[in-house]
Amino acid sequence: MTRTFVAAAALFSVVTAHAQNAPTPKPAAPVSAPAGKIENGGLLFTKIGCYQCHGGEAQGGLSGPRIGPALFPYARFSDYIRKPSGEMPPYSTRVLTDQEIADLFAWVNARPRPPAVSSLPQLAP
Repeated sequence: MTRTFVAAAALFSVVTAHAQNAPTPKPAAPVSAPAGKIENGGLLFTKIGCYQCHGGEAQGGLSGPRIGPALFPYARFSDYIRKPSGEMPPYSTRVLTDQEIADLFAWVNARPRPPAVSSLPQLAP
């Protein structure tokens, strides 16, 4: 029993020393959005009907959440358009190209930020 304990303690100290000296892995760099054309994104937002659920300025509507500006990283935005989990239809590459998704992303992120609640007199206490 003592031999097993000593062997286990020795193994633990070797593993611990190795873990302390091992370099820490760097987190993966976020995928940056490809360059998108804001004007084309606005046209697509209307043409494919995004406004019907997400509102005319991507502010959210009765059946779709607010999607901009700057709420999601490009990778999440693109993945969700291709494989949504809610009632939104999937947009394959036959419907939207990768460039068109980049254009939509550029347009959504160019929307003005909503004003701070504290700046609205109607909502002041």
